[in-house]
Amino acid sequence: MNTNHFALILAGGSGTRFWPLSRNARPKQLLNLFDDTTLLNQTIARLEGLIPRENILILTNTLQEQAVREVASELPPENIFAEPAKRDTAPAVALGTALIAARNPGATMMVLPSDQLITDVEAYQSVMADALSTAENNTALVTIGIKPTWPCPSFGYIERGEPAQLDGPPLTHTPNEVSRFREKPNPELAETFLRQGNFAWNAGMFIWSVPTVTNELAQHTPELADFIQEISQSTDLAETVKQRFPKLTPISIDYALMEKATRVLNIEASFDWDDVGSWISIAKYLGTQGDNNQTNCELAEIDSENNIVFNARKDSKVALLGVDDLIVVQTDDALLIANRHQADAIKNLTPQLPEELH
Repeated sequence: MNTNHFALILAGGSGTRFWPLSRNARPKQLLNLFDDTTLLNQTIARLEGLIPRENILILTNTLQEQAVREVASELPPENIFAEPAKRDTAPAVALGTALIAARNPGATMMVLPSDQLITDVEAYQSVMADALSTAENNTALVTIGIKPTWPCPSFGYIERGEPAQLDGPPLTHTPNEVSRFREKPNPELAETFLRQGNFAWNAGMFIWSVPTVTNELAQHTPELADFIQEISQSTDLAETVKQRFPKLTPISIDYALMEKATRVLNIEASFDWDDVGSWISIAKYLGTQGDNNQTNCELAEIDSENNIVFNARKDSKVALLGVDDLIVVQTDDALLIANRHQADAIKNLTPQLPEELH
């Protein structure tokens, strides 16, 4: 393993889309949705043999810090950091870059979401090794793109240009130049992207060297470049972060950097990928009972079809009679019953719930 390689895992976010199982203090990446491991556990495990464990950093928030420390107990405690305020992805990435720069100013690093489902670890590591090599040997920001399987209007898209001419050793996965980033399209435009064939879903995975990303930020978002320099040189890191981070302008990394950068490359993923963005996504990985009822438990059901049932209680039984197209989620302190066609609106329930159920 290359000791100059680092990984920054972003493990913040809210728990609204998977309520009532998820809460603000324990969102999707900290839940046991598929087996006895969490998505954060799986994200860390995928880096085994690729990134030294002491070079894996996690950025979370104060509300989730304790749960993250429990889940990621195999990492050095000093590698887990909590943002003192919510400031969107660009300040978060800048903070993570600064923490890595303080350890190794010439490092090459990956920025990874903690809440994606990827099972083909060998293919994943092959792609990420090529991405690290590309970023290490070229002055470019590297992204990972997912080949679209349907015209999804909920993802951002990357328009891929010509194959890149690169310095460095031969690669298994040749990057393409990025022509531009496209915001979440309407369904008709998404259909056009799919037909054209040169678009990829933006998976939110970024790979770059610390010098390259710092130079790009200095050109396009100097506030964040100054912040990185200040943090990486601070003699009291915790106090400097506490004072400076909440004052940063909230902005996404796409707007702040990726859409403006001098050179961005894209490697198309050869591994499986699912952002498991709602209960509909989770249902694909559950067992099936009766007439397409997808469930993690044994059901009693009559004349019921196309329901999603997730029971987190071992001491209760779920029975369905004459109901279709529902999402039913049972936890110790809450019960959700929703129309499965409104799964994306579950997050809108939070304002109506008592604070202790957020």
